[in-house]
Amino acid sequence: MRIDIATLFPEMCEAYLSESVIGRARQSGAVEIGCRDIRDYAGNKHGRVDDKAYGGGIGMVMRPEPVFSCITDIMKNAQAQNPPKLIYMTPQGKTLTQGLVKELARERWLIILCGRYEGVDCRVIEELGFFEVSAGDYVVTGGELPALILADAVVRLQQGVLPDESAFKDDSHWNGLLEHPLYTRPETWRGRSVPETLLSGHHANIEKWREEEAVRNTGLKRPDLL
Repeated sequence: MRIDIATLFPEMCEAYLSESVIGRARQSGAVEIGCRDIRDYAGNKHGRVDDKAYGGGIGMVMRPEPVFSCITDIMKNAQAQNPPKLIYMTPQGKTLTQGLVKELARERWLIILCGRYEGVDCRVIEELGFFEVSAGDYVVTGGELPALILADAVVRLQQGVLPDESAFKDDSHWNGLLEHPLYTRPETWRGRSVPETLLSGHHANIEKWREEEAVRNTGLKRPDLL
């Protein structure tokens, strides 16, 4: 999989994408990730990419020209029969869920646009046919954090990134439930002990316990999922 992130803060994105699981996946060649600075396409000596909103208001809006130039430059070697999936991170988009992550993880190439200020001129979103995605029903100062969440979620599902499929198929939301409670050493901590079933070494009983606890945990914390 290839992922390109179009942003005004490429260093911010690189700092995260160069560490831990994602960083190792990039180094191994399991995924290809690049960050492109939209300011490089500003077309003026000050690198300005925003302007006042028509109709008034206190916020600025990202101009369509630099965004269009940046995205089309990233796409210049794209094959017509297999184009990249264009994604715009916005609170107005489709809410990101594990189901949507699974769909996007099957794409060959994602280009993710990070908005700033009040957002991006809607004409370039419509012109290029962006699919709009939201990290949740809240607003943050820019699209970088949501873009990194999306990138992380899809990368960890790629072959060769995690040891095997069990590393993510037991996660919360994979099958519509929350994950079962987790324990590690010490066996007893502040009077709280690890359940006997997990200490038994009986794999069938342990699996049954995990399934039952996943349902119970979901009922307690997210009954809306049941």
